[in-house]
Amino acid sequence: MARRKDSGIEQLSRLPWPVCIVLGIVSYVGVRYVFTWLASTLGNPSQRAIEQQLNHDPSVAVAWLLLGACWIAALVSYVDGLRRKRLLAAQTGLNSLRAIDWREFEMLVGEAFRRQGYLVHETGLGGADGGIDLILRKDGAITLVQCKQWRNRLVDVKVVREMYGLLGHHHADAVKIVAIGSYTDDAQAFAQGKPIELVHGNALLEMVRESQKLSPTRHKVAKEPEVASGAEPLCPICARAMVQRTNRKSGKTFWGCSDYPACHGTRVS
Repeated sequence: MARRKDSGIEQLSRLPWPVCIVLGIVSYVGVRYVFTWLASTLGNPSQRAIEQQLNHDPSVAVAWLLLGACWIAALVSYVDGLRRKRLLAAQTGLNSLRAIDWREFEMLVGEAFRRQGYLVHETGLGGADGGIDLILRKDGAITLVQCKQWRNRLVDVKVVREMYGLLGHHHADAVKIVAIGSYTDDAQAFAQGKPIELVHGNALLEMVRESQKLSPTRHKVAKEPEVASGAEPLCPICARAMVQRTNRKSGKTFWGCSDYPACHGTRVS
């Protein structure tokens, strides 16, 4: 899916809102006064006289336009930041991660990395499923991230191989694939020995909870039974809690997905 090109205000809104406020003031002063002074000093005297008679100075409109654009971007950035904080604080477990839509899932993952000190650039909010969703920068290193909110599918080796192929093109140092479930054996085998980190559902949930602790406005939330009990393993396919069942023919017990028959994940008891 082709990505929509972001507008200037959308690009500015990715900056912290105080930066947008200051940038607007600097832009206004620069265009309204500094640029006008330079133009009046170096410009044609007859042209300046005509503009003064007509009381027409185009720099005034440009200055206000830049100030307004930067302050609108600051408002968008502020509101967006509040939304991300609330989204992160609202997560209680894997079920809540499954309940949000794919846009919120990418925003949530980006916010979690941001709380870990990464500079996060979101590139994937223009399509439901596409290559690079986040670009992380920290300590001079660039990491490419793809988010997979597949509820009933394992992430296969094709996805991992494609992301690995983008390393050289983007001059990046590493790749992270963040999934709500798990990965096929082939995908895990391909990632071994390469700068690829496969983040499965449990690791993602742990990352989210650590990020909640770093939040100054963190809300106390109750843990979901699937995590709080600590006794049941999670399904290797969809990461839901598993229940212990008995094979009618052999009499042996095994772990089966609690979402059966929608999911057929099993584990040996």
